[in-house]
Amino acid sequence: MASIRRTLSPAYHDRQYQNGGARLSAASQSQKQLLSNSKYSLSSSPLATFSGVLRRKGWPLVFLLSLLFFVFGSLLDLMLNGHVDDIRPQDFSFDIKPPHVNAQLEKEGGVDGGAAAAVKRHELVFDVRLGVDTTRSGANDGNGIEFVPRKQLIVVTPTYNRGLQAYFLNRLGQVLRLVPPPVLWIVVEMNSASMETAEILRKTGLVYRHLVCNKNSTEVKDRGVHQRNTALEHIERHRLDGIVYFADDDNIYSLELFDSLRDIGRFGTWPVAMLAQSKNKAILEGPVCNRTQVIGWHTNEKSKRLRRFHVDMSGFAFNSTILWDPKRWRRPTSRPVRQLDAVKEGFQETTFIEQVVEDEYQMEGTPAGCSKIMSWHLHLEAHSFVYPKGWKLNKNLDVALPIK
Repeated sequence: MASIRRTLSPAYHDRQYQNGGARLSAASQSQKQLLSNSKYSLSSSPLATFSGVLRRKGWPLVFLLSLLFFVFGSLLDLMLNGHVDDIRPQDFSFDIKPPHVNAQLEKEGGVDGGAAAAVKRHELVFDVRLGVDTTRSGANDGNGIEFVPRKQLIVVTPTYNRGLQAYFLNRLGQVLRLVPPPVLWIVVEMNSASMETAEILRKTGLVYRHLVCNKNSTEVKDRGVHQRNTALEHIERHRLDGIVYFADDDNIYSLELFDSLRDIGRFGTWPVAMLAQSKNKAILEGPVCNRTQVIGWHTNEKSKRLRRFHVDMSGFAFNSTILWDPKRWRRPTSRPVRQLDAVKEGFQETTFIEQVVEDEYQMEGTPAGCSKIMSWHLHLEAHSFVYPKGWKLNKNLDVALPIK
């Protein structure tokens, strides 16, 4: 049987054998000799050296080298571009600082010959008021602006059911809405809290507390005294900090009055314009001042000349800490400060003030000189006015005229 032997093709001379050997051609041997004689041999290059180090040492060495390069680059950048001392703690402050105010003053005798000095400046506008006042500080201060927290005003209002109650509460509530915060309105009712009063307080948008005086009405000589005492007890128990002011709902108040209340340290007083009970003349009751020092009193009623302090209930205000921190004001007794119901009518004010201050030297007249009327007590309410339930009339007009 004939057999055919195939000769090995010249194209496969460089093929490897299965046992790992290989036959090299002449061309492959010449290339190997060329690479071994070249000065750019792969075994002697930096890249090959670095690759070998990586295979032997692993990734910890790579991390160490990267860290060294980073530190070296950072130090080189600081030496070329700046110093470490250039970085100050103020550069990382998160405080909101107002922009600088640029003011230029042109002296008299300029180009126009004796013209008035003109001040050009950029005014700072603060749209959001968060219970702080902005005041200009000294020239040595860095930013020139100080933020002073406003004192809280604690306005106490006793009220009761009557025909004009809704009108009085709405009027006083609208005035308090114009007063810069913080303002706390404490409204006190007798026996129970009416839904009508609660609705008015809700609609004002003010911060308020609706309290109830649970005193038996048959034993009450002066309803307003016990209602104010309920508010004083609430302030003392919760240690409310601020300036307490008794504001009856039927009085008339100016915004300037509430602005001046925040300047009071211990006890402040001012004159009040009143309409006499006969409604045929106006009288003035309150302090006579030399700047802010009280030196005397205005009074026009002979029956009240025996009073120690001639002040109306809406003519004074005091610091609330007097109620719950007697040691701060060196009060001789720690008894609660309350209004007295057993005294004669018209003497509630003076007996209450005698518990707060000793004499006129501890009082502050406001405004300076006590020369402005900021509160009016007019007694204009009609006592025979019919009080409808819920402040709404069940019937419309008695007579309806058709339109022709």
